[in-house]
Amino acid sequence: MTMKMMMKKKMTMLMKMVKMMMMVVIMVMKMLKMMRKMIMMVMMKRIMMKMMVLLCLLCVLSSLVDLTTACPPTCLCNATDVDCSGRGLLSMPALTHLPVTVRTLLLPNNHLSSLGPGSFANLTSLERLDLSNNYLDDLPPALFKDLGNLSDLTLHNNSLRALDKDLFQGLVGLRKLDVSLNGLSDIPLGLLDELPGLMWLSVAGNRLHALDRAAFEPLANLQYLQLGANPWECDCNLRDFKHWMEWLLYRGGKVDGVECTLPKDLRGRDIRGVPVEMFNYCLQLDDENRGGGGTRSGGKEGSSPPCGRTTGSGGTGGAPTSEVPAAGDLVPVPDCVRRRYQPVSVRRAIGTVVIAGVVCGIVCIMMVGAAAYGCIYASLMAKYQRELKKRQPLMGDGEGDADPEDKQISSVA
Repeated sequence: MTMKMMMKKKMTMLMKMVKMMMMVVIMVMKMLKMMRKMIMMVMMKRIMMKMMVLLCLLCVLSSLVDLTTACPPTCLCNATDVDCSGRGLLSMPALTHLPVTVRTLLLPNNHLSSLGPGSFANLTSLERLDLSNNYLDDLPPALFKDLGNLSDLTLHNNSLRALDKDLFQGLVGLRKLDVSLNGLSDIPLGLLDELPGLMWLSVAGNRLHALDRAAFEPLANLQYLQLGANPWECDCNLRDFKHWMEWLLYRGGKVDGVECTLPKDLRGRDIRGVPVEMFNYCLQLDDENRGGGGTRSGGKEGSSPPCGRTTGSGGTGGAPTSEVPAAGDLVPVPDCVRRRYQPVSVRRAIGTVVIAGVVCGIVCIMMVGAAAYGCIYASLMAKYQRELKKRQPLMGDGEGDADPEDKQISSVA
């Protein structure tokens, strides 16, 4: 019996050991599976990383290949800049295949004489465009209409004689515009209407004689204006623009020198230093022109500015039209014309108010002092008269015994 019992115990122990061994084997198998999965995952991650790196390299290489194939052969290009300056170009290079990421396009110091419509149609992300030092003499309307992100446009030193009023259509983001050193003789109405954010403008070195105030009034954010090296005629045609320029200076803007060439008595003088009173005769001329048929001796219409821009059939290029009164008729001048033709220099108005206030204050102080002095003097004289009346009876008793000659002397005294 004891032997059987021992055998049973041994068998049970062996069974337990076998079960434990099997459990260990199962656990080892599971661990091996987990390790294999982890190894597979790591390998897959490595493979994925390698594939992503390869894809990035392929993308970069493809973009570089596209850029090199799209870049004009005479230009230098990268992802954001295209430099075609000083290449002796006679016509615009092919820009249709440039990527949309281009931010800067430089075309100065070439021999470009014209630009076709849609020359920059695909460069919607362009922020800077330099066309300076070329021979451009005519630009088509709405040439830059697709460049809504353009902030800097340079047309310096070309052969431009006139600008279409729709040339800058679509340039809502433009901040700097340079049209200096051209042959411009006029800034047409409507040219700057779509540039409310413009902060820097140069029209220096042109053939400008006068400017229309209404053409510059849309530039509410303008901070710097260059007008030098133009043959300015400081007459009635420049009067309204002078007032607008003084308003620009008053609100913190900056304007360079505007030297007069005509008339002779103002030659070499800056129009900003010409007193506004020298333009008073313009009002009389306007009144005479309106009363005498609305035309000057030269046959031009009276230069009364418009109350608002109109585009009637009788006007050209959006110019205002107005009916001309018959000779001898008394036609009241509209309030808008009065405001436009009778502006007041804000800076001088403030100075006049300050000086008038100081003078009035001094006069008031002097009047108060004079009144106080008069009151004090009157009170003293009244007191003196009262004392004199009190002493008269005493003086009369003493004088009764005196000689008549002494009375006469005392009365005279």
